Amino acid sequence: MRFAVAVNALVKAFRAEPAAALVTAQLLRSATSTAANYRSAGQARSHAEFRSKISLVLEEADECIHWLEFAKSTDLSRGPELERLLTEARELAAIFGASRRTATQNAKTAAATRKAKS
Repeated sequence: MRFAVAVNALVKAFRAEPAAALVTAQLLRSATSTAANYRSAGQARSHAEFRSKISLVLEEADECIHWLEFAKSTDLSRGPELERLLTEARELAAIFGASRRTATQNAKTAAATRKAKS
């Protein structure tokens, strides 16, 4: 959630131009969705549901990277806060990607163990 709050603060300082409204909406949507879906993944009722939800979190974090890079490329924002959030978004995506890979590998191992026992 802290990432989403920081993104909210960043977009308030975007330069006023036609693309700003669209980028603001998309970036806020993906940042808040990352936070909400991560919370939801923690409440998953099964390993399959967790993998599905964490995949969604990864997609949203990757979308944040896209919009932050777009904001940088189009000079909607510059400076250390944009760079910090871009780094944080990349780190979050790496963490969620690793979590998804681990969950997928654990599911394969569990399936192989069940198959070997039958």
